[in-house]
Amino acid sequence: MNPGTGKLRTLITPLVGDNPITLQVLGVCSALAVTKTLATALIMSLAVIAVITVSNAAISSIRMHLPRSVRLIIQITIIASLVIVVDQVLKAYAYSLSRQLSVFVGLIVTNCIILGRAEAFAIRNGVVASILDGLGNGLGYAWILIAVGTVREIFGAGTLLGIVILPTTAAGGWYQPAALMLLPPSAFFIIGFMIWAIRSARAEQVEEDEFEVTKAGGP
Repeated sequence: MNPGTGKLRTLITPLVGDNPITLQVLGVCSALAVTKTLATALIMSLAVIAVITVSNAAISSIRMHLPRSVRLIIQITIIASLVIVVDQVLKAYAYSLSRQLSVFVGLIVTNCIILGRAEAFAIRNGVVASILDGLGNGLGYAWILIAVGTVREIFGAGTLLGIVILPTTAAGGWYQPAALMLLPPSAFFIIGFMIWAIRSARAEQVEEDEFEVTKAGGP
């Protein structure tokens, strides 16, 4: 296989074919909590993309020098250090959004996607491939958050990035906002619908039945 093709596949596959949320069902907690508005979804997406890409590159670059006994500790330390930097940058340049995201920026450290890619890919592959893998998984995570945040803000508040899309009755318009869309359970249902839609369109992602239901009186 052409090396360029392999690298391109590493970048593109996590977008849909092996998406960390819709297929691997990782990082769902933050996806539920930070998608109330598109702005918070965008900031969280950028934070995760930055952390997973740089951590993959750093871990890959020192992979030959990591003792197996302390490998996980070092990986978590690298990820935590990057999260601290991202958190401080947000507080310095986007303080209001940082407050809206609350503890969830700090909890990027515990995001299974980031540590999972470090352990499954970066520790076994070169720096360039690891950067592409981190970027691909970050983008795969990001587009789900952005889609959910867009739907929730439009139907929950009638706005998108603060711009009025559906004039609400409170402002003299015609749209009555669906308050349920601003609650975390709505994100759970939207993500569930997206998982169903993607797996329905991609037969290879449909899981096999774990058991077979037999009719009454059958063997």
